[in-house]
Amino acid sequence: MVRARRGGPLPVPREREIARGAGLEVPQLAGVDEVGRGCLFGPVWAAAVVLPPHALEGLRSLGVTDSKVLTARRRAALLPVIESQLLARGYGQASAREIDSIGIRPATELAMLRALQRLPYPPAHLLVDGSLPLRAWSGSQQCVVAGDSHCLTIACASILAKEGRDALLQRLDARWPGYGLAAHKGYGTRQHREALKVLGPSPLHRLSFLSPELRTPPGIAIDGSPAPAAHRPVL
Repeated sequence: MVRARRGGPLPVPREREIARGAGLEVPQLAGVDEVGRGCLFGPVWAAAVVLPPHALEGLRSLGVTDSKVLTARRRAALLPVIESQLLARGYGQASAREIDSIGIRPATELAMLRALQRLPYPPAHLLVDGSLPLRAWSGSQQCVVAGDSHCLTIACASILAKEGRDALLQRLDARWPGYGLAAHKGYGTRQHREALKVLGPSPLHRLSFLSPELRTPPGIAIDGSPAPAAHRPVL
């Protein structure tokens, strides 16, 4: 059982207000959010969510909000509750190779578009977290600054994307041991950077995010020549 949030509910979600202003119903809205944009490793993930109006108050009272301010334990507890309330959801991702090829903003937008394409129907109006529109989306959309704190469709998308990507990184930690992926989820922590100096990058690292020192395989100098023996890491 998931208990209500301590300290009272969060601000009133804006979905009803936004839908009314657009001449729509709440189920015609979808919220989209991403996670992993700043990581050194792995894909950027996105989720898109459609909610029924009767779910808004209950999810609000449980403290559904931006995934970044929730503990891992709280996100895990909220996930099945959110999934039981959804009308529709979609996931999308863009790989490290795509990020290196086209850049992080276009790759993030690509992940969002893929999430939206996996919904059973296109939303009449899209709610995008932040101040940057989804440039490739041809339909109606609205940017909501701090949307994951004010729109439950975006907050739920934030939690679903975070939980989905974290679960992937847990699995990839077994495939690529030594980097500590299960702990830092691909972000540029000191542990991660020190591991890169010893192991070099894996095929799933974002080379465009790494400094020349971290992009260089062990035993190779930055200019491509063999490193002096004294500077080669001992594994």
